[in-house]
Amino acid sequence: MIWRQTLLLPCFSAAALLCLLQEGAGMSVGLRQEAGEDSRDAEDRQKLWADELQREYYEEQRNEFENFTEEQNDEQKERSREATEQWRQWHHDGLYPSYLYNRHHI
Repeated sequence: MIWRQTLLLPCFSAAALLCLLQEGAGMSVGLRQEAGEDSRDAEDRQKLWADELQREYYEEQRNEFENFTEEQNDEQKERSREATEQWRQWHHDGLYPSYLYNRHHI
């Protein structure tokens, strides 16, 4: 009977020790998982922030280009209008009112 007690006591203590070690390992894995999730969240926030900066940059570039092309088109229209007006004045024979006075008003 004594040999059973001497055999069971170390077995129970070993089982208890294994259970404690398993719980400790589970907790450390859980902490590592939480730390991993935190780092992934931080990476995701950084990516979203970088995407937003890039979106703002491209929007600003597009707006600047649109403004530039609009100014270029306006200048071209003005030059064309001036050239047309000069041509009309040069070719006016004096018999009819000039183009500006011959327009139909709606």
